[in-house]
Amino acid sequence: MTNLKKISIDGIEVEVDGAMTIIQAAEVAGVEIPRFCYHERLTIAGNCRMCLVEVVGGPPKPAASCAMQVRDLRPGPNGEAPLVKTNSPMVKKAREGVMEFLLINHPLDCPICDQGGECDLQDQAMAYGVDFSRYREPKRASEDLNLGPLVATTMTRCISCTRCVRFTSEVAGITQMGQTGRGEDSEITSYLNETLNSNLQGNIIDLCPVGALTSKPYAFTARPWELTKTESIDVMDALGSNIRIDTKGREVMRIIPRNHDGVNEEWISDKTRFIWDGLRRQRLDTPYIRENGRLRKAGWDEALVAAAAAMKGKKVAALVGDLAPVEAVFSLKTLIEGLGGKIECRTDGAKLPSGNRSAYVGTAMIEDIDSAKSILLIGTNPRDEAPVLNARIRKAWTNGANIALVGQGVDLTYDYAHVGQDRAALVSLVAEAERAGPDGKPAVIILGQGAINEADGEAVLSQAMKLAEATGAKLLVLHTAASRVGALDVGAVTDGGLTSALDGAEVVYNLGADEVEIAAGAFVIYQGSHGDRGAHRADLILPGAAYTEEGGLFVNTEGRPQLALRASFAPGEAKENWAILRALSAQLGSVLPWDSLAALRRAIVEAHPHLGRVDQVAENEWVRIPLRDMAKATFRNVISDFYLTNPIARSSQVMAELSAMAKSRADAPMAAE
Repeated sequence: MTNLKKISIDGIEVEVDGAMTIIQAAEVAGVEIPRFCYHERLTIAGNCRMCLVEVVGGPPKPAASCAMQVRDLRPGPNGEAPLVKTNSPMVKKAREGVMEFLLINHPLDCPICDQGGECDLQDQAMAYGVDFSRYREPKRASEDLNLGPLVATTMTRCISCTRCVRFTSEVAGITQMGQTGRGEDSEITSYLNETLNSNLQGNIIDLCPVGALTSKPYAFTARPWELTKTESIDVMDALGSNIRIDTKGREVMRIIPRNHDGVNEEWISDKTRFIWDGLRRQRLDTPYIRENGRLRKAGWDEALVAAAAAMKGKKVAALVGDLAPVEAVFSLKTLIEGLGGKIECRTDGAKLPSGNRSAYVGTAMIEDIDSAKSILLIGTNPRDEAPVLNARIRKAWTNGANIALVGQGVDLTYDYAHVGQDRAALVSLVAEAERAGPDGKPAVIILGQGAINEADGEAVLSQAMKLAEATGAKLLVLHTAASRVGALDVGAVTDGGLTSALDGAEVVYNLGADEVEIAAGAFVIYQGSHGDRGAHRADLILPGAAYTEEGGLFVNTEGRPQLALRASFAPGEAKENWAILRALSAQLGSVLPWDSLAALRRAIVEAHPHLGRVDQVAENEWVRIPLRDMAKATFRNVISDFYLTNPIARSSQVMAELSAMAKSRADAPMAAE
């Protein structure tokens, strides 16, 4: 039996699912209905009353379109579709009344409010309000909350839409905000004056329709119309969240999310959002050469000649860092292998087999989590490794999915069955699954890097693939490095991994790999954006662009190629990463066969056609790797400090403050019950 119902909105007839609300049906019909509290990814509150509409033939009063379903509407006298009006005199009067009430206590803060210029209240007051107020009494004031170093609060502006409360409790999975009091005394507050303990809290800034919640680090620095907006891709984790980078002149002023239902919906993590101050500090802006144990500034010509002289006729190894775009990795691979050297991208020791995409990417899409009835996590803490993905798993859990974890027990913001911490627990799960067979329900296995970066990582991977076969589940390998899948796709690997690549190397070309210890003896050329661990070990430094300063292709954890566009320019003498390698190849006498980014991309797509299909997830042929013996060790999660995982983060004052807060929160003594 079909559940489709016809509805006429302002004379436009559409057929929609009966479970849809009027406000959703209006979006299908292309009719705009104003709203403050309604948000399509949150539960319905129905408390701002801005979305009132007239239901013809219904009660003689306006109805809240966000809370009334299409199937509850009465058809016309002759069986015609129910008629809804969104611009009748009744609706206009109701909206003006609602707006007048909302503005009764709202302060006249617009000239100093950070929301100015992109404020829903401003826009809707202009479109649907009146140009006067009958209210002459003093305005109510509220105390501001201390939610931590990220979210600034001016609670006098709050209109009690409760979006922030619903987001923190439903999506982020924390219970630290709520509404207390009644009537004029009602206010949004944090319980016991707690600061927010979530790495998704910055999203309430976007959700707030007024200026009650704004960005603390961004406060009073720019107006929205001064900013140049660039669509890009996040590299703080391997999820590939879609972002918009807002720049003023050459400086990144803020980073906000873009909607992509298949990847990050419309959320981003706090590290993604507030990392931008790290782009200004500790930057490498000129080449350096180490002489007598000290680094001195050099020109590009001198530095490239020195790099070429150091590499010629030597045994060269190259390391790929976590933030490198595919173009830089492909250029480096072509250059180093042309010299007879080796290249390795699995710098954390992950035992990921090159050439078998079903083993290093898997077969699941991120969207498959939404419909999964069971999800198994192996050796991962998605709350730290991919917070937005963790919110998606939580959404599946609220929809009835069963979650199980093999690995370290951690707070994931949802309930899960803790199967065990070691390899034996995984083996027993596989044996049990082989006996029971597939149950026909959609399932996803998420395999973390903590499960596969030990010596027996390939054995763990083979067991996970065997479990996927036995249960009929899809496999998703959850990466932590934004560059890893793209680097594996272009074959930037050495048989035997990192140890084999560095074995006997006289020169190490380090492309932004700051988490690797390089033994003494080798000559190290470091190409990167920040003066971090890699630069400290370097004998020669070539300053490269950060991810906001060059166009680049990044392949996310599900194998989806996405394009990041350049938002600003690198500081000082720093250059785009592919261009540095192209210039170095000329000095080495083995010129790379491209002179532009477009020509380089053509070469990449020619060699690896799936990388040309931007924003499409290729279907990977299932090739299970042979079973191997596993050790008896327990699984360990790979991220110990969520806020300090890469050079940009370690250069950020905001991230340092958040890291210190997280540490003190973890160390805080608990009161006796």
